[in-house]
Amino acid sequence: MDEGTLHMARAMATMSIHEEELYSVVTGIKSDMTVVGKMKIQDKLQGFRRTRSLNAPSPVQQFGPCGRIMKTSALVTTIQDPASQRLTWAKNPLSVLVIKKVRDMSVLPPFIELVRWLTQEKSMIVFVEHSVMEDTMLSSNSGFMEIREKLNSFQDSKDDLTDKIDFIICLGGDGTLLYASLLFQKSVPPVMAFHLGSLGFLTPFKFDNFQQQVTNVLEGHAALTLRSRLRCIIVKKNEDKDKPQPNLLVLNEVVIDRGPSPYLSNIDLFLDRKYITSVQGDGLIISTPTGSTAYAVAAGASMIHPSVPAIMVTPICPHSLSFRPIVVPAGVELSIMLSPDARSTAWVSFDGRNQQELCADDSLQVTTSIYSLPSICAQDQISDWFDSLAECLHWNVRKRQKHFEELSDLAHCKYEDSLNSTSKDTLLVTD
Repeated sequence: MDEGTLHMARAMATMSIHEEELYSVVTGIKSDMTVVGKMKIQDKLQGFRRTRSLNAPSPVQQFGPCGRIMKTSALVTTIQDPASQRLTWAKNPLSVLVIKKVRDMSVLPPFIELVRWLTQEKSMIVFVEHSVMEDTMLSSNSGFMEIREKLNSFQDSKDDLTDKIDFIICLGGDGTLLYASLLFQKSVPPVMAFHLGSLGFLTPFKFDNFQQQVTNVLEGHAALTLRSRLRCIIVKKNEDKDKPQPNLLVLNEVVIDRGPSPYLSNIDLFLDRKYITSVQGDGLIISTPTGSTAYAVAAGASMIHPSVPAIMVTPICPHSLSFRPIVVPAGVELSIMLSPDARSTAWVSFDGRNQQELCADDSLQVTTSIYSLPSICAQDQISDWFDSLAECLHWNVRKRQKHFEELSDLAHCKYEDSLNSTSKDTLLVTD
């Protein structure tokens, strides 16, 4: 390692210099360089961001073209104190992506109202899915047809939105947030999610008074929860090991199960290339802290706050009473392969999508990505999470135990009844 590279690595490890100074150290380019130039150099530096430590990799603090984490003095080594993470804008956001829940007529009036307000009152460039423009229910709505020509559409399988979107608004349930994560496989713009779906654990905002809430966010008055994502790579046995493999980033979980096979899944689990155990059962869930309240909690896992740097490993119906869910540090790399004596292949799905078959000698590699999803808080990180636990999952809901004062009268009455009964028995014996 040359002197310049060593200087860069030390600077990133100690955070003793600011980001602009780091660019200057590495490249000699001044801090007034363009945002695009900084993003290109940032991509080159990613190899130094991730270390083989047990801590989570330092997440990218730039979200889309203009979203940033506000710099504060509340830093713990290389990881900023989660409670101090607040949104700021490097420049005024101009473009917004609006994602709405599909096949739900109740979302249409809020969607039209929001889009009209964004285009007319805020003069923002609004992007929607191409399917929205062709929606027959919207086409018959005169209010939507008035603003239809002002909207920009995209197709997720063709169009790249990486440098086009400053801000994302979701209308619906948790699925809209998962879809936003799928669209942006690298840096994700800040996401503001309104609860208009079924459960809505990840959607803290109510649509009432949305104008004031969106305005506050656009002015930079908002807390952030950086939701870690998992980077998943399937390495096929017949493919070149040196060839870069396509990867998928997931927000909730990656699931390995037996698919249509009637046999038990039989897969080997490795942590940092060390064999850990073999999983015999219906499958395995590898989840983020955000995903701990999804499939994992239904399989018996604990619920983890999204700011905790960790990866959860949860078996699905294991054929062993002692196989309990575990939590491992976010900085490790997990590998999953079929056991040599497996009777069938396994199937892998990523946030419930893109199901692929895992054959003999194939491997699935999972680790924490540096590209987290910046979710905007309605209140703050702690209040939003516990409110969701209470409202959506009814966490620790039970009838309250009565206070002693409430029971004293009842106990006193029972004591008097017992005395009266004893007195009557005594009189009968005497007679």
